[in-house]
Amino acid sequence: MAAKRDVPTAVVVVDPDGLVSGWSEEARLLLGWTAKDTVGRPLADLTVSPPPPGFPDGYGAGSDASRVVALRHRDGSPVEVLVTAHPLTGSEGTLGHAVTVQRWGRRPVIADLAFEQCPFALGVYDPDLRFLWINASSGRVIAHSEEQLLGKRYREVLPEVDRTLFPERDDKPYTDKLSEVARTGEPARLMTVFQPRGSSYATAWATSIWPVRDAEGRVRAVANWGFDMSAEYWARQRLLILNEAGGGIGRTLDVIDTARELAATSVPRFVDHVGVDLFDEVMRGEEPPSVSAFAPDEAIGLSRAAQGSVGDDAGPPPGPTVRVTHAAGSVAARCVITGRSTVELAAEPGEGGEWAFGPGLAADPAHWPPGNPVIDESLAVEGLTGRITVPLRARGALLGVVTFSRSRRPEAFTADDLILAEELTAKAAVAIDNARRYSHERTTALTLQRSLLPQGLPNQEAVEVAFRYLPGGAGAEVGGDWFDVIPLSGARVALVVGDVVGHGLHASAGMGRLRTAVRTLADVDLPPDELLTHLDDLVLHLGGDLRPDGHFQPTGESGATCLYAVYDPVSRRLTVASAGHPLPLVIAPDGTAAPVPVHPGPPLGIGGLPFESAELELPEGSLLALYTDGLLESREHDVDERVAQLRRALDHSVTSLEALCDTVIDVMLPERRTDDAALLLARTHVLARHHVADWQVSPDPGQVPLARKFAVEQVDAWGLEEAAFVTELVVSELVTNAIRYGEPPIRLRLIRDSSLICEVSDSSSTAPHLRRARAFDEGGRGLLLVAQLTQGWGARHTADGKTIWCAQALPQGRDATDG
Repeated sequence: MAAKRDVPTAVVVVDPDGLVSGWSEEARLLLGWTAKDTVGRPLADLTVSPPPPGFPDGYGAGSDASRVVALRHRDGSPVEVLVTAHPLTGSEGTLGHAVTVQRWGRRPVIADLAFEQCPFALGVYDPDLRFLWINASSGRVIAHSEEQLLGKRYREVLPEVDRTLFPERDDKPYTDKLSEVARTGEPARLMTVFQPRGSSYATAWATSIWPVRDAEGRVRAVANWGFDMSAEYWARQRLLILNEAGGGIGRTLDVIDTARELAATSVPRFVDHVGVDLFDEVMRGEEPPSVSAFAPDEAIGLSRAAQGSVGDDAGPPPGPTVRVTHAAGSVAARCVITGRSTVELAAEPGEGGEWAFGPGLAADPAHWPPGNPVIDESLAVEGLTGRITVPLRARGALLGVVTFSRSRRPEAFTADDLILAEELTAKAAVAIDNARRYSHERTTALTLQRSLLPQGLPNQEAVEVAFRYLPGGAGAEVGGDWFDVIPLSGARVALVVGDVVGHGLHASAGMGRLRTAVRTLADVDLPPDELLTHLDDLVLHLGGDLRPDGHFQPTGESGATCLYAVYDPVSRRLTVASAGHPLPLVIAPDGTAAPVPVHPGPPLGIGGLPFESAELELPEGSLLALYTDGLLESREHDVDERVAQLRRALDHSVTSLEALCDTVIDVMLPERRTDDAALLLARTHVLARHHVADWQVSPDPGQVPLARKFAVEQVDAWGLEEAAFVTELVVSELVTNAIRYGEPPIRLRLIRDSSLICEVSDSSSTAPHLRRARAFDEGGRGLLLVAQLTQGWGARHTADGKTIWCAQALPQGRDATDG
């Protein structure tokens, strides 16, 4: 094709007679006539339309004037031009005119060249999408020349453009959009992503399409322009994936879930396959091994925590026990040992042996880190086109390795893809390490808490008990809920439940301190309200001891709640006091709920406020439900509704408390809970009257032999002859001390429970204490003798004085049900 040239403005000189006296080279290019052909001839001979007024002989008169006229080309065709006459004057007057001639009605050739050389792809098609014209850039994109395309339909020549690479976007094919513009006359803009012929890289084109109308407004053609914005498009896609990763990775504090979130974020938008392999120590929440522990020629054993694949390749997620061994010298093993990422590509080298990278700066080989990419033809055997292996590192610790692979996607990995893979892995690594650390702390807190909670229930006859303790869900920290069952003197039992504010190790440690304190105070046999008062003081002192100078450091016990209840199977009386804790539910044998007439006091650690206790007499077989607020927690219902729901779940007709515990837990606790929950169920028993013997003792030393006789006869009546000797001695000592040092009335009580209990009560508040008598002392040996002969002894204060008690173990095979 001959090169096109543009014709500048032509100049013709006309004398006063209208004859041509000068003819420029530009005039020859425009009209084809040479100077020899035209000089001396009238200019009017070259026109094919009436001459414009003002020229000599109709052309030269008048001032400067411009007119559009048609001049005759040498080949006979008319040429529409714009002529402008410029009068020429000299010393002798008018010399004629200089006439400038410019082409009219057609753009300059330089404009054609501008469109032809435009770096954007330009094209014009008829309404049936037949090619009318394309520029050179468009021809390079579609790998066709203009001569090959003219008159052919777009879809017949370039069917691959209509194959969408992203079916999940539901985009219209490109030719459908062209047809739509031709049909509606409405312009459109779209993004087209396709793989050009002969390329291993998908390109993204921004395209604008508009209708071309004739003078009557009819759509006679469709035009478009487009430019390659692959670098910008893929950079935006990578940013979108990173943005999604910011909200999609690390939503839970679970190692496995976080690994699966990484796989879900990467497939299918970035790669076709992902494998996340972690060290076993990371899976267990422990510290990962040191990289220095691995030799260069050592195989690396990991666990497959998560994997993801597209389409038919997607299988069920593996369990955390799937082992993956990376052979010594493999890419994954090298990544673990060196801590550096590796990119493997399966493509064949291009002509000359060089690797054909995709378009755009992002794929420039100069942007690859040293040693990348590695051409590995063996990937094709695995059905892969490329693979990126990235070590999973966080805070200087190596957690595992991640592999990103492509098999279906047409584009090869670029240097920016490596950066994206490392960014995704870095985000996941921090989240996995956080989950590992949380798992470690949670396991430690659970272990500590379970070691501090009762491992079994003590042997006592006052109540039948069952319990459940459930820590918060996997996404929640361990709380400070606790409970206890404490046998007390006189066959009584204390039921305790509490809740420490906060979560984590400090809550578990605080729970342990409170439980120990309650057990210590329970040994003193304080009434419930006094016990909570001492416990409140203890919490205040602990807070002061643990607070650094000049800084306030809250402790787990501050703001904790506690419920302390004592049940006496002899009197069937329940005494309850609460420090900010929910009151227990009491269900009578007939199923009616008995209210607890006490107002909860303030939480522990407030100080300066009193605690109240209340007593109520319970029928035999009453059901007590003590619980923490985690059992009632709900977003859908308020506390009163949840308490009513708990009351309905406490079916008194269920004989097994273990089964009833399971029923209550199933009804009250959702699968995903955020707080600990403790439940303690107790069914009350009553000690038979013939297992209790009372005798009023007069304040006379002569009553001591009678007291011994009463005790021995009662023990013999119970069939416990083996215990008669010890019982006679301890009764003698305790009654003698009460008569000598106490105040009347004095009472002796024997109780046959799981042990043989002897109690002596008087009205004095002075408590005895154990001491070692000297050689010539007349007293001081009584309590020492009691302590040596019995299983345990103690003193408890009452509203009317005090009670000194001791307990003997029953002979093996004897209990409260015998006799």
